[in-house]
Amino acid sequence: MKGYVFVAVLVAAVIIAIVIYQYLLPDFIKLGGYLVPVLIVLSILLFTFIAERLLTITRAQGRGDVGRFTRNLKKAVDGGQLGEAIEVCRKQGGSIANVVGAGLERFHSLSDSSLTNDEKIDETKQAIEEANALEIPLLERNLIALSTIASVSTMVGLLGTTVGMIRSFRAMGQAGAPDAAQLAVGISEALINTAGGLAIAIIGIIVYNAFTNRVDSFNFMMDEITYEVVQLLERRKVSGKKNA
Repeated sequence: MKGYVFVAVLVAAVIIAIVIYQYLLPDFIKLGGYLVPVLIVLSILLFTFIAERLLTITRAQGRGDVGRFTRNLKKAVDGGQLGEAIEVCRKQGGSIANVVGAGLERFHSLSDSSLTNDEKIDETKQAIEEANALEIPLLERNLIALSTIASVSTMVGLLGTTVGMIRSFRAMGQAGAPDAAQLAVGISEALINTAGGLAIAIIGIIVYNAFTNRVDSFNFMMDEITYEVVQLLERRKVSGKKNA
C-alpha cells in the first residue's frame, strides 16, 4: 500500500473510530477509556489489510484452475508450441503465469538469434528471475503490517490493563472505605482493553500465518513449474524453430 493511500486510510480509520466510540459503542465498553478508540483504529486497519491481501492473492491465482493451466502449459512446451504456451500464460493471468510467460517470451524472441541453446536457456532463466523478483514483493506486501498490528494491539491492550489497574488501586488506597464505583471502573477498563487487544492480536496472527503460508505455496509452485518448463525447453531444443 502506497504511503499516501495508507495516510488516507489511517485518517479515515481515526474518524470512523471516533464516531463509533461516541455514538455506537455500548456504555460498558466505553468504560475501557480513551484507549478503546485506538483499538478500534487498529481493528479497522487490520481488516483493511486483510481485504487488500485477499484481493491481491485472489488476483495472483489467476483465472481457472492452476492444475489445468500447468498441464496445458507443459503440453504446449513439450510439443514445441511456444506461441500456444505463451497464450496459455496470458489467458491464465496469475503470478505463476506471469513469471513463466516472461521466460517463454524471452526464449521465443531468441529463436532466430545466433545464440546456442544453452545461452538461450540462460537468458530464459534470467527473465524468469527478473519476473519473479517483481511478483514476489506484490504477494508479500503488507504482511509485515499485519504482524505489526497484532503486536501493537497486544501492547495497547496491556497498556489499558495497566492504566485500569492503577485506577483500581488508587480507589482502594483512599482513606476509609474504598470507592466502589472507581474500583469497578478501573477493573472494567483493564479487562475491556485486555479483551480488545487480545482479540485483534489473535485475528492478526491467524491471518498473517495464513497469508504467509499461501505466499510460500505460490513460491513453491512457481519454482516447481518454472523448473519443469526450463527442463522441457532444454529437452525439446525448440530454439531452432519459431512457432506461432
